[in-house]
Amino acid sequence: MSTRILLIAHAPLASALRDCALHVFPDCAPAVIAVDVLPDASPEDSLQAAQQLLGTPINQDTLVLTDVFGATPSNVAKRLVSGMQSRLIAGVNLPMLLRTVCYRHETLEVLTQRALSGGTQGVMQVACDNEPPLSS
Repeated sequence: MSTRILLIAHAPLASALRDCALHVFPDCAPAVIAVDVLPDASPEDSLQAAQQLLGTPINQDTLVLTDVFGATPSNVAKRLVSGMQSRLIAGVNLPMLLRTVCYRHETLEVLTQRALSGGTQGVMQVACDNEPPLSS
């Protein structure tokens, strides 16, 4: 059984990231769940929405990816994972998610490390202002 991946982020980031993942890996739809935290939703409403989307089994390994540490989605996610077989990572980006989806059949511990490395390796400076233009 593969690890579930829950995205919980400020609206519409969670759904947008899920859509991007499905663009690259259309077969991952059942494994990737998105919860967009709306600006006017209470943390309790967001928590309840996430719990309903996760459904059962509650004991299935779940990697939870959230956007900003300390913000409402992160705080909701922290409450959500209490008592679950899960890991929670803040700072989600598309390279992290794609790496996670690609390796979702690995153990939760290994998948967590792959997510962290995918997220950090996906951030790099590609160009700078004083670079000469490429000649044709």
